Formats: sequence, C-alpha cells, structure tokens
Amino acid sequence: MSGLASGDESPWLPPYELDSIRSKVPMVYVEAIPIRLSPTGALEDVGMLLRASHNGELQRAFVSGRVLYQETVREALVRHLDKDLGPVAMPRLPAVLTPFTVAEYFPTPGYGFHDPRQHAVALVYAIPVDGDPAPSDDALDFSWIPVEDCKNPLWELDMVPGHAALLAHLLTISGSNL
Repeated sequence: MSGLASGDESPWLPPYELDSIRSKVPMVYVEAIPIRLSPTGALEDVGMLLRASHNGELQRAFVSGRVLYQETVREALVRHLDKDLGPVAMPRLPAVLTPFTVAEYFPTPGYGFHDPRQHAVALVYAIPVDGDPAPSDDALDFSWIPVEDCKNPLWELDMVPGHAALLAHLLTISGSNL
C-alpha cells in the first residue's frame, strides 16, 4: 500500500477494535463482479466464487472486501481481485474507476442490503477478466456463468445476501453501460 510509510503499524485492526468501530462508523468496501465480454463489448459471462458461509453453507459471491486505511480504491480492488481470483486472472481495471452502482448495507434489516455486522458502503464495479481465475484464499471454486443462465431466479437462492440484487442490476444495465 502506497499510503503507509515504512515502520507504520499494520492497517489491520484487532477483532475487538474492528467490532467497536463497525458499531459506530460506516465501513468502505469494494465489490468486483468479474465479467467476460464479447469482441463487440457485449456481456457474455459473469464470474462467481463459491465460498463457505460462517454457518457452513455454500454460497455464490463476488469479489468483495474492505478498503484499508491509506489504501486507494484501485489498490483495494487489485488486492481483493488478486486474493480471490489468483495471479493469472488478468483483470482489466479501467483508467478511470467509476462504480456502476453503490450498495449500502445496514445491520438492521429492511433498510437496503443487510449485513448484521455493520453499516457498510460498497462501491461496485464490473471488471473484465481476460485470464484464468483460480480461487484462492477462502474461495473454494470459481465459475463463469453465461448471461442467459444468470437470469434464472434459482441463482438467488445460492448467493450471498445482496449479491443477487447486484447481479440483477448488472444484467439490467449491461446492454448500454458496459
């Protein structure tokens, strides 16, 4: 991370401090939806990770994680894409990072997306990936899903809360905005 001087403390917080801060301050996240585009720029496939939830259920998810103190959004995206998709995924981040949407997560159900741990604001990006993703870190698998299959409502049952709505939004705007 370019913002930390050598010798500075780690940007990671101990769990008790993170829990305390999460109860008082919205956290900033990035979420990246891996996509494959046709030669004409049309959305062809959407990439999804398979992860085990905290209670042991298997869930489909997109790349997601916190922006660390003194880390740029670009650095956070690169770090999370590399961590979850591996070093040969070859994501193509645009020169100008503009999220296609902003997702707001609240600890109280009914206000938007729900995350019982915290209030979080996530900048959501559709990121073209040219290489071969290989799941790493806590991801168990990675799959490319053809756009037509993504429209099946059964996918929502297997997805991390909120990610099905992000997928639906991406599919709605993909004809004109990617």
